[in-house]
Amino acid sequence: MIGPILQWVNTLMFFYYLACNLVYLRLLVAAIKASVLQNRRQKTAWLDRVRRSPLTPPISLLVPAHNEERSIVESVRSLLRLDYPDFELIVTNDGSTDGTLLQLIEHFQLTQSDYLYLPQIETKPVRGVYLSRTERRLIVLDKESDGSKSDAINAAMNLASKPYVCVVDADSMLERDGLLRIMAPVVNDPDRVVAAGGIVRVINGSQVKNGSVGAVRLPWGFLEMMQVQEYLRAFLIGREGWNAFNMLLIISGAFGVFRTDLCKQLGGFRRGAIGEDLDLVVRMHRHLREQEQKYRVHFVADPVCWTEVPSTFKSLGNQRARWHNGLAECLWHNRRMLFNSRYGRIGWVAIPYMWFFELVAPVFELLGWMSILVAAFLGLLSERFFIQFLLFGYVFSTLISIGSVLIEEMTYRRYENWRDLARLICFCFLEHFPYRQIHSVWRLRGIWQYLEGHHAWTKIERVGLGESARPSAAGI
Repeated sequence: MIGPILQWVNTLMFFYYLACNLVYLRLLVAAIKASVLQNRRQKTAWLDRVRRSPLTPPISLLVPAHNEERSIVESVRSLLRLDYPDFELIVTNDGSTDGTLLQLIEHFQLTQSDYLYLPQIETKPVRGVYLSRTERRLIVLDKESDGSKSDAINAAMNLASKPYVCVVDADSMLERDGLLRIMAPVVNDPDRVVAAGGIVRVINGSQVKNGSVGAVRLPWGFLEMMQVQEYLRAFLIGREGWNAFNMLLIISGAFGVFRTDLCKQLGGFRRGAIGEDLDLVVRMHRHLREQEQKYRVHFVADPVCWTEVPSTFKSLGNQRARWHNGLAECLWHNRRMLFNSRYGRIGWVAIPYMWFFELVAPVFELLGWMSILVAAFLGLLSERFFIQFLLFGYVFSTLISIGSVLIEEMTYRRYENWRDLARLICFCFLEHFPYRQIHSVWRLRGIWQYLEGHHAWTKIERVGLGESARPSAAGI
């Protein structure tokens, strides 16, 4: 009896992984086409036209900060140097217990003011509004924390006076022309584009000086390198591919632009949502589909946001568990969109993909490994099938990862050193094993945290942007 069951489970796992990889292969093809078009666009004067166009809308930059004393000054300096016609910068000190607010007060000469704060979106109480004596575009909110990033963003959104808001993480840096590039779809189609996202890249290993990224190099740690590869795959294939089919469900919380009036109409970022970036975009799709409006959520792979990624197993595991916890919470909150014809391709394709190939993927992977091990122990496993299964998964996944590196090299070329390119390709062969299995354990923990009701904004340990530099040769 157990033999046919195990055979059925193993066959199911094979076709599950086949379907998953075929989806990613289709996304890869779409991403390559989009990258070729982007490469042609870069050779034109489109960026200068966005800069000079009277139709380029003003932006409010929103920066939530909780215990970010190591990176907040460099991050704010970087944002104030952005090349964009009209923007304001609103930083929310979300109940930090370190020196985040003191660092801002000291470096930007902040003074508490009676600036009018109108809480259109309900948040935890704001303790004070600070203005800078040296930089008129900078506003700093000091508020009580409720343990969620969403509440910090909403408090800043209440002060936003521009038609578009751009959410940027406090531990991230935008390239100087990043806003111009991410706003290009909005300028080109202002009536339909309601949100746009840019690519997030790993800053670990690169040199940061005076609020800007100098020499772009790869990190040397195993975990950081795996995240470089992971980010390239997720953005250059995943989001670029879904964008090609107008089914993009997520704009990174580290770098995304949203229409202000629509955000406020939806009540801002939902309090209690861990995956606040995914949740907001899904609710936008849901609302606009119900209103039968024509719209587009856009991804632009060219504008770059640099972020420091975790360098320890503990921090990375906590981050990935939180991400998967947020995915589970968002999908359950919007569960009635699943296979609902009212939401078109979003309800029939994008949402089911997130359920069956993202959320439950670690469960299926655990089930697959358990069934294979039990079958091998009982002598019921075909050696030929086992080898074919492992080789198929390993080769297919590795080729997809190499595809993301090739897109990077053909179009964007942020890593110009040939040694960095060679290392990127070498690490493609390590992503499927052992990193994937470790990552699956973290995601399973995220599902368990969701079932337990754990919804706190966990803090990730970081070195700080001002110290993100490549080690000396002596330390290699």
